[in-house]
Amino acid sequence: MSGKPTWIAVVAGLAILAYITYNTLSTPATGSRGLPAGAQLPPFAAPLVTSDLQGDANVARHAHQGAAGAEPACTVTDPRALNVCTLARRGPVVLAFFTDGAERCTAALDVMALIAPRHPHVGFAAVAIKGDRGDTRRTVRDHGWKFPVAEDRDGAVANVYGVAICPTVVLAYRGGTVMRTALGSDETTPAALERAVVRLERGRPA
Repeated sequence: MSGKPTWIAVVAGLAILAYITYNTLSTPATGSRGLPAGAQLPPFAAPLVTSDLQGDANVARHAHQGAAGAEPACTVTDPRALNVCTLARRGPVVLAFFTDGAERCTAALDVMALIAPRHPHVGFAAVAIKGDRGDTRRTVRDHGWKFPVAEDRDGAVANVYGVAICPTVVLAYRGGTVMRTALGSDETTPAALERAVVRLERGRPA
């Protein structure tokens, strides 16, 4: 009998691989809770999907960090990039991570678009993890999202934010201290997200 795997084993192996890949951004697991309360938002500057800026996101904390970035991410001032440091200096932050094409992910951003006008002093933004930039740009246009959406081409931003579930929404006080991370569809309903944003606006407890 041949030592090579049968076609059944090959199909089974591919099915397992597909299942693991799907669960990477769908199922809660140990270590998939994102940033904890009290943590500081990791710095990044990433190209806006609606701009002509190309390249990977800058996630450098210091100068000359190789692939992370040649300059600290917080010092990037290009208006074609979403800079989370700038966003946090201006006020509270609501930052969503999503994968384009996943309905449960885009639904959370639709909720953000719904409640954002009621909270003009909160910086709403989103980061598209990998995917096709043209497709994401069309999604932004078709859904009418007015907040900035950045491209995380190589997944570096998602990595430093510990994103493993889609959608993931990070809420941070002015200055960048995380209030909480909302995970999954149950925590990003209109009522749940509205409550979280109202709490965020009240500021850090004394």
